Amino acid sequence: MQAESMKIDLKEDETVEDLQCNGLKLIQKKKGFRFGVDAVLLANFADVRKGDTVLDIGTGTGIISILIAGKTGAETIFGIEIQAELAEMAKRSIMLNNLQDRVKIIQEDIKRGTEYFGASRFDVIVVNPPYMAQGSGLVNPEDSKALSRHEIACTLEDIISVSSELLVPGGQLAMVHRCERLVDVLYLMRAYSIEPKYIRFVHPLAHRRANIFLVKGAKGGRPQLKLMEPLYIYDSPGVYSGEINRIYGRKQEEAHERRQDGNMSMGRIKHEQE
Repeated sequence: MQAESMKIDLKEDETVEDLQCNGLKLIQKKKGFRFGVDAVLLANFADVRKGDTVLDIGTGTGIISILIAGKTGAETIFGIEIQAELAEMAKRSIMLNNLQDRVKIIQEDIKRGTEYFGASRFDVIVVNPPYMAQGSGLVNPEDSKALSRHEIACTLEDIISVSSELLVPGGQLAMVHRCERLVDVLYLMRAYSIEPKYIRFVHPLAHRRANIFLVKGAKGGRPQLKLMEPLYIYDSPGVYSGEINRIYGRKQEEAHERRQDGNMSMGRIKHEQE
């Protein structure tokens, strides 16, 4: 089977998703790990300027790298992924979108990131890390979902320490994580000279507790943390908020979509946090 827009081979268990952004598409498994709203929010949250060199840690299927390429003037975006199957899938998605000149997928362990790229290489680093800390529950280390959700191949400290080495002075680390890990994230960022500058909490609905947060910090920045306005996924059950529709590039008439939308359902948000 081949993708329609280019001659990209698809496997029987794969499908092509429309990312609703400048015609961009993504190859995903029909069953298995699929991107969620957290990845889309992170791609929108990071401050990427024209000419920047960006690193997407744990790129998975390449969703964040592709969205940043579509939304910004970044010169070069590197997506690093330890899992061979996901890295290969991401490479085909890059080809599907004809982004080979700007987006490079590297199959490598982020713990070797400084050795591979060299120090002080990146203006911006984005990361949607495994949410579950080491030792939290029984997992199958051979399961690709487990590697994406649990700190098996690397820890939060590994990611932040290497990011500090890879960022240029004043460079930005942007991350999405679950609220239960907030103290861990802020402590480790400061410990490795990445000063937290902005935090935004993401709520499924108003009057519901936040379950994920977005944070960005500056390498060697001065202490000054700003709390941004909360972001609400839904205005009411099944009705996306105006901001979410703007982020996704949805038209007003598309606001009333089914709650079980493949990429952005409230159930998906909950599932990622449990």
